[in-house]
Amino acid sequence: MGLTFDQKEFYKKNGYILLDNIFTNGEIDEISDTCDKVFDLKKVQNSNMEATWEGSWRTSESHATNEKSVLSIHNLQCHSSAFTNTLVNKNLVDAVADIIGSPNVLLHHSKAHVKPPEKGTSYPTHQDYHYFPYKNHSPVAAFIHLDDSDQENGGLCVFPGSHLLGPLQDKSDAHSHHYVDQEQFPIEKATPVHAKKGQVLIFSYLLVHASYPNVSTRRRRMLLIQMMAAEDKPTKQVHISPCHGMVLRGQNVDCRADINRSFIGEVELR
Repeated sequence: MGLTFDQKEFYKKNGYILLDNIFTNGEIDEISDTCDKVFDLKKVQNSNMEATWEGSWRTSESHATNEKSVLSIHNLQCHSSAFTNTLVNKNLVDAVADIIGSPNVLLHHSKAHVKPPEKGTSYPTHQDYHYFPYKNHSPVAAFIHLDDSDQENGGLCVFPGSHLLGPLQDKSDAHSHHYVDQEQFPIEKATPVHAKKGQVLIFSYLLVHASYPNVSTRRRRMLLIQMMAAEDKPTKQVHISPCHGMVLRGQNVDCRADINRSFIGEVELR
């Protein structure tokens, strides 16, 4: 399922697009059930799934994170075929191909988050660019909502059009996490994304975005798939995950399928 002209223009202007009908109700239910099973298994195995970000942004009263938490699992395709099927969903990769302007779509990485009720932590305003910069800035994220999401249960928020500013200065004082100037891009001035279960938000890795704390009695679950054009090249060999470079649509025109072997010394699993 490709995008309409109006959808493409909206994305160019705003840096994101919220899409319906990418997945069927049955597909979303399968993804949702599988997500619950995998997280339950990881809890039984006493896995460390905590994914709260470090940094001085946490010291402000509006971002107080005492007793806050968010659980995360990475490399979803290594956990269940249901997630692998999600990666190659035709409606999804066709939409991404329209956005990045290439028929050749590669996987960068995948992950799932669960924000628990009443104590789900927020994320500061940031660009994904700082984690894995690319020459032509083709990477995009597909944010798959597994629950109705809004400001109260820790939903996403964005700064429309901020992708047009290009890479911004990294203001983080934490080695492991990156974020932009919190005074220039305060979460209070961001635009909330109100999404229904099953809707997919596709956004540029240059878009400034964040997510609210979960102060509701509802959980908030999501799957996120980062993808890029096969023709694009990283400017730093960082954030190399299992199956990085997996061809989701078209072909790997630069023949970089052996990237994990070439840069095995710099592998970073996140």
